[in-house]
Amino acid sequence: MNILETGFSGLAELEYGDGDFTIIRPGAHVLCAETGQQISLHNLSYWSVDLQEAYIDADAAITRWKTLQAKK
Repeated sequence: MNILETGFSGLAELEYGDGDFTIIRPGAHVLCAETGQQISLHNLSYWSVDLQEAYIDADAAITRWKTLQAKK
């Protein structure tokens, strides 16, 4: 059984790796680190391995990166 198809609800906890992620605590979604929007695990495509955070889309990932670069 695919864990993404088991009908979990609520916030999931993930460990983000290069090209994949590991589910630490089952749930239906994670939150975008930039926008705070919910991201269904089925739709999760963007994340930072170094920061261990997810992004709703490429624009949010780039905005987050620019924000962090400006703080350096």
